[in-house]
Amino acid sequence: MPPSAESPRASTAAAASDTPSASDAIFYGVLNGLEAQRFVPGQRLVEVDLAQQFGVGRNSVREALQRLAADGIVDTFRHRGVAIKSLTVQQTQDVLDVAERMTGLLARSAARGIGQEGRPADAIAAALEQLRAAEHEQDGEAFGRARRTFYRALLEASGSLELRRLFPSIQMPIVYAQHRFASLQKLRLRDYRQIGAAVMDGDQEAADAAGVQHVRNVREEILRKIGAEAMGGAAA
Repeated sequence: MPPSAESPRASTAAAASDTPSASDAIFYGVLNGLEAQRFVPGQRLVEVDLAQQFGVGRNSVREALQRLAADGIVDTFRHRGVAIKSLTVQQTQDVLDVAERMTGLLARSAARGIGQEGRPADAIAAALEQLRAAEHEQDGEAFGRARRTFYRALLEASGSLELRRLFPSIQMPIVYAQHRFASLQKLRLRDYRQIGAAVMDGDQEAADAAGVQHVRNVREEILRKIGAEAMGGAAA
């Protein structure tokens, strides 16, 4: 699901280049940092600090922040600079509502397009193996990278320009940054396997259903965790 979707808008463009720019280094550095908890929702991002941290110029920082803002990863505040987005429970629900429909549509489109010229299933299979390895090593940062690779592979299989434009704007990286628990990552890996298998089989109905069900499973687990924490707080 969404990356980044869950997959950032710039992922496809970056994949086409063997020489990532300084802006790319910051863009993906922040996304990977969210996975590794080096950055957290609500945290302010200061241009001079990012320039020093990544060893790049201020112009590259500004470009990266603009890209992050376009993908809904950061908010820009007048007189207060830039901060990583933080979602309320209702905003999280709203993101998941959109993600549910879009993930099903992406999986269906990928299943329809898989196997056509230039759209082999190899990239999806490789991404699933990366996800499995990251889960085995309990490497959250590697899991995040593999998740973005998986959704990028689905977008490539789909061939839909509209999905490439719209899907990356779903704020799932923020949802996952705010809700970190082991059961959710295991759930995601299981669901990604089901989505990937249906897509590689070219089964549009099964792929659509697996994509929709994945987001429903994520929603259920997040709400269960929020409810448990609320009950724990009340008991305390």
